[in-house]
Amino acid sequence: MDFYQQLQLSSIGSKQWIKGAKDSKEKHKRILIYNFKVYLVVAFCFAVVTLYSMIFGSQNSVVGVLVLLVLMILRQVDFGIDTKHSIGVIFMIFAILAIGPRLANTVNTVPAFFIHFLCIMAIMILSCHNVIMSNQSTFILGYLLFYGYDVTGHNYVLRCCGLFAGAVICSLVFYKNHRNRTFHRGFYHLFKEFHLFSARSSWYLRLSLGISTAMLIGELVHMPRVMWIGIAAMSVLLPFSKDMKYRVQRRGPFNILGCMIFLILHAILPDHIFQWIGLIGGIGVGYSAGYAWQTVFNTFGALYIAENLFGLKNAIILRIAANVFGSLYAYGFDQLFRKITTSIRNLFENNFIMTDQA
Repeated sequence: MDFYQQLQLSSIGSKQWIKGAKDSKEKHKRILIYNFKVYLVVAFCFAVVTLYSMIFGSQNSVVGVLVLLVLMILRQVDFGIDTKHSIGVIFMIFAILAIGPRLANTVNTVPAFFIHFLCIMAIMILSCHNVIMSNQSTFILGYLLFYGYDVTGHNYVLRCCGLFAGAVICSLVFYKNHRNRTFHRGFYHLFKEFHLFSARSSWYLRLSLGISTAMLIGELVHMPRVMWIGIAAMSVLLPFSKDMKYRVQRRGPFNILGCMIFLILHAILPDHIFQWIGLIGGIGVGYSAGYAWQTVFNTFGALYIAENLFGLKNAIILRIAANVFGSLYAYGFDQLFRKITTSIRNLFENNFIMTDQA
């Protein structure tokens, strides 16, 4: 494996590659490349987000984060349909991200619930035809972040411009990397192959309703930072029960651990270093191969921003409450949804058999 190929490896892949070294010299070389990759990615992320902030305003730095994440995903994975059709899908999703969160912020709680559901469902159908790719997580994360970090007036115009520019950039990268691939499905297959009781379509509904209802409850009790509830629910609502249980068991506890580490760093680091806590968290995520420690380091940047709004104590309480509730609610909702849909499917099948026999 050459130098460039090693840079393309995930954290899990890099650590496995390091373990497979034949001698200490080769192991140290692979470790060096791994460290270089982590800091190169962090530097690239920092540069892209900074550039977006300079062009589209500091309040739209979150757009730079989304574009960066989408780029990192789409350079390797596809939508399972014709490449040219996929370009249209990218622009449709970015349009949803531009309109949906802003519209949801202009209406009351119940109408906002329906907007969340419809937008998330649309993103699921458009981006997640191949469930294994998990494309939807990045786009839904962007939707929730834009809802939480809402802007108005001129800043909203700049946000739309930033999203359009991001759609163009992502489309160009996607086309370059996937233009020679052959697909037997087109855009219309995304809807043609939607069947209410299929495993994939059922998961679309389960995820969309799970996130939307979790946020609805948060809004009804006037909980700030309701997007954190949505992100926690999205993070654990996976297609397969075994994977979901694994994440539910770790989401709350490791968020608490992340908050405790944040508190310690807050106390011991001087202000001129602590202001880079979000970047430190990014480096930590880069070194983390597992979900648990990624959860820990993801708390740093979120808490740093929330502290300025709610104070340190309230920010930590809010972070823990949102993640514990979001993950546990998602698990309970998943169990209930599966039972209800199974009962409905059995009812339909029994009625069909009775009708056929008659």
